[in-house]
Amino acid sequence: MSDQDYILQVKDLKQYFYPDRKHVVKAVDGVSFNVRRGTTFGLVGESGSGKSTIGKDLIRLNDPTSGSILFNGEEIAGKMRRERIKNLTSKMQMIFQDPMASLNPKKKVIDIVAEGLDANHLYSSREERTEKVCRMLETVGLSREFANRYPHMFSGGQRQRIGIARAIIMDPDLIIADECISALDVSIQAQVVNLMKDLQDARKLTYVFIAHDLSMVKYISDYIGVLHLGHMVEMGTKDDIFDHPIHPYTKSLLSAIPEPNPETERVRKVQGYDYFTSGIDYDQGTEHFLNETHSVLCTDEEFARWTI
Repeated sequence: MSDQDYILQVKDLKQYFYPDRKHVVKAVDGVSFNVRRGTTFGLVGESGSGKSTIGKDLIRLNDPTSGSILFNGEEIAGKMRRERIKNLTSKMQMIFQDPMASLNPKKKVIDIVAEGLDANHLYSSREERTEKVCRMLETVGLSREFANRYPHMFSGGQRQRIGIARAIIMDPDLIIADECISALDVSIQAQVVNLMKDLQDARKLTYVFIAHDLSMVKYISDYIGVLHLGHMVEMGTKDDIFDHPIHPYTKSLLSAIPEPNPETERVRKVQGYDYFTSGIDYDQGTEHFLNETHSVLCTDEEFARWTI
């Protein structure tokens, strides 16, 4: 597979924070992965594993400490020229976790959704601007009559649809969905995820989907990366991860998924995992871990997924 098949290529990404002169927080420590065009790459892991930090690094809300990020074949990790920044802000968008905090309460919906259009001057008249926003609201399942209302007048699910409309009105190639369903009710989560899948099919979108809910990640994702303590401990297709997990942390996460059947839920056992007593050294890298445990934990076919 050629590099052109990948919309995003991340190599050895590091994001360190320095709360004071004596301490360093390694939020992301040497993460690498590729995202194929038109697919969904899911990022899962517990709170503090580095998922959201990676998302902010990708869209440059953070300046990465080091590493390479290729977006459409162009390096975006370092300093960028104005033209490259404009391309990045139009072709990569983000859907945020909190559908209320991410919307300006003092602005009407029409002005919120049109923020990208205004910044990039993508209309020739006010009438064209209004029509683009109204069509986009209808695309995400909202009435065009909502355009002149304020965010507090909507439910959580409706507010998240507004956030999705704001993102896709720019016709992006890649969308970073940062915990975009975690603040919603379960029934609304399914509606939002189905909307995102429909938009992906219709507009050939690529998603980096960050979430805690493993079942929802399995539903929407084609490939999944498992993060722990700022390290990518396992990657593979969703079937690889859910049916043939290799890393003990991945197995621990999967064992914690509740069973809908009360009979099996009663006897379900959660597999514990403690990095500090596991004997695994993340600084040695995942390949070192697999080399050391290859004959015990995985087959040749499973081991090969890390060389793709």
